[in-house]
Amino acid sequence: MQFKGLTLDDFQIRAIRQIENNNSVVVSAPTGTGKTLIADYTISKFLNAKRRVIYTAPIKALSNQKYKDFTKDYGKEMVGIMTGDIVINPEAPLLVMTTEIYRNMLLTHDAVISYVSYVIFDEIHYISDPERGTVWEESIIFSPQNIRYLCLSATIPNAAEFAEWISSIKAHPVIVVDYDKRAVPLKHYVYDKSIGLFKTEDLAVSGIQPNPLIRGQNTADHMDVVRQLKDKMPAIFFVFNRKNCEKFARELSKDKDYTTKQQKAEIISYTREHVSKEVSQMNSYARLKSCIVKGVAYHHAGLLPNLKEIVEGLFEKGLIYVLYATETFAVGVNMPAKTVCFNSLEKYDGISFRYLNSKEYFQLAGRAGRRGIDKEGTVIALIDRRRADVARIKQLVTKDIEPIVSEFRLSVNTVLNLVKNHNDDEIDTILKSNFDYFLRMKSEHQVRIMASFNNKLKKLTAMGYITHEKKLTQKGEFACHVYFEELLISEIFYSQMYKKLSETEINCLIAAIVYEEKRMDMFRTKGAKNQYEHILRVIGENKYVDSTINKRSIFRLVAMISSWSNNGNFTDVLTTTNLLEGDIIRLFRRMIDIQRQIIKATSNNELRDKIVGCLKKIDRDIVRAEFEE
Repeated sequence: MQFKGLTLDDFQIRAIRQIENNNSVVVSAPTGTGKTLIADYTISKFLNAKRRVIYTAPIKALSNQKYKDFTKDYGKEMVGIMTGDIVINPEAPLLVMTTEIYRNMLLTHDAVISYVSYVIFDEIHYISDPERGTVWEESIIFSPQNIRYLCLSATIPNAAEFAEWISSIKAHPVIVVDYDKRAVPLKHYVYDKSIGLFKTEDLAVSGIQPNPLIRGQNTADHMDVVRQLKDKMPAIFFVFNRKNCEKFARELSKDKDYTTKQQKAEIISYTREHVSKEVSQMNSYARLKSCIVKGVAYHHAGLLPNLKEIVEGLFEKGLIYVLYATETFAVGVNMPAKTVCFNSLEKYDGISFRYLNSKEYFQLAGRAGRRGIDKEGTVIALIDRRRADVARIKQLVTKDIEPIVSEFRLSVNTVLNLVKNHNDDEIDTILKSNFDYFLRMKSEHQVRIMASFNNKLKKLTAMGYITHEKKLTQKGEFACHVYFEELLISEIFYSQMYKKLSETEINCLIAAIVYEEKRMDMFRTKGAKNQYEHILRVIGENKYVDSTINKRSIFRLVAMISSWSNNGNFTDVLTTTNLLEGDIIRLFRRMIDIQRQIIKATSNNELRDKIVGCLKKIDRDIVRAEFEE
């Protein structure tokens, strides 16, 4: 069978046949085997039949990439994108969105959902994510019965169990298409200063116990690994630290120059053509340019979107030989290399350092080996043999053994929407529909979920969001459209509080709500005292807001947010903080998302007009999304 000029593999044909039979399909296959082609077939089929398809992705970077790809394939008029801070062509037959947006549309019974035939869940294993997994489960639970799903994932050991759960709550066949053979086989190596480059399978598990206290001296670094590459470029070098991504790239570019004179000219021409005027004047652009002209680059979430696009474009053109990247590169961008390197097989997960699990390892390692170009992909992990858990490493690289698990948690928003749209019996059925309950099938778990529901119901009733008769109040209706810090945002903006605050002060409050503090973040606070104290006096009128909001964040953010809100330029903003440019942009875009939620939630024209004014102060110039609305 041929599609897009390519001969399809057996597993792709099997999946497509099930789609033709109007079944839902779970495709479990290694990275780089061609799962995307199944999605492309599904989209073409339903667009040709004048039916709507929704494509969901776990992160905005992947949504943005897919929007670009689909507009090239089908034309701008056929494709829309919705990611909270970006809304373009929302009535299009092919809609690209984050999974959160799809779930929110389901809960609010958005009219768009009525015309959807198929939903494609890319990277469905994100259902196991502790912070965001609930969104994926609810996206399936709340979907209308007529909608079918194409769930794409790297290897899922319990795919049959997962499919059985969907089938049990949606009452239609869900077929698993398993495929465990990579198009380009992988060879796994470790590099240690004392033993050199070694096939992982040949590592001896000696009687010496790893010593986690050993640090420093006599250990290898990234340069040692790069010297092993020789004919194994291009390489993606995964580093679980943004600052080290840049540091390592600068170190390598000072030591090596991989590009010819002609390639240098091509790189300079490409960057000049694609860099925006504002970005071209920034130090970050100069720092990146000094690396990329030598065929070395870095890519992480702290980079400006424009610079990330330039790196991706040069990598795609084969002009980058070594790319240092954080793990988001493996999810957001489908760009394989000949070799994948790891600076470490351990990462900090916000609580402690731990080894990667097998799904994380293969998600990244799977970028090694370009289909139709390389006979094999090479994976090299940098280790320190004196402190490494060799047995664990050997197990890690053997096979992806991580099953999908449930991380279902009831949010305030879900409780509000359940009360609004369902009676007691329906709520009971829905609460029993989550994947965790299916896996356990134990009554005490249902008691725990009902207890969680009843506790939130009691709190929401006491705070005036739900009546004792279980009908939503107007404040409850407002909160139904808020999907982050629902109570805090509703208490601020359903009250008269906003009237006593300027647009800039409101932006400072919203920023403090969405800002995620990191230990090394620094902000200039000189001159912030008066504005800060005025904001405190206003929020002090509401006991819940006064006790819940992070006041330290308000104080720290006042100068930065005021600078941008008062029409400052981005260079001025950079003088108020040590946040990376991309992190500042992301903070502003999260603010835009919340502002749009408030605008949609309120029926108060005065509040709506004020928040529109707040949004316009933030959504401008370099912050504006890369797509024209």
